[in-house]
Amino acid sequence: MMHMTFYWGKKVTILFDSWRTNSWAGYLLSLVVLFAVAAFYQYMEDRRVRFKILGRSKPSPAPGIGAPLLLPVAASRLGPPARFASAILFGVNSAIGYLLMLAIMSFNAGVFIAVVVGLAVGYLLFRSGGDEDLVVLENPCACA
Repeated sequence: MMHMTFYWGKKVTILFDSWRTNSWAGYLLSLVVLFAVAAFYQYMEDRRVRFKILGRSKPSPAPGIGAPLLLPVAASRLGPPARFASAILFGVNSAIGYLLMLAIMSFNAGVFIAVVVGLAVGYLLFRSGGDEDLVVLENPCACA
């Protein structure tokens, strides 16, 4: 029977019928694996964003026209192999994210905590280095 509310316990089915835990050792090992996959998700997201930033170029605004608020990603300027690689990274990262979401839908509180803490630790290790995803330029015509 599938739980519809959060519960605590070592007996949980994660993603597949073959991934069931009946002992504390199996349960804890599963939590460690989910923690690692969640941290890996953040690592892959960092790689995808950095790959995307490599293709970014600063647009030069036309004379007399103010600078844009956000610099666009020059994905169309990347060659087909780079665009294909970017799409593959996005697909893999999306698949990992959805699998983590489905694992949380087991409604086991330990699984939920392992995934959320794994995401937080992964963000701390891989994505909190101060690099911004978007470059914001000064807008000379912004209304105050």
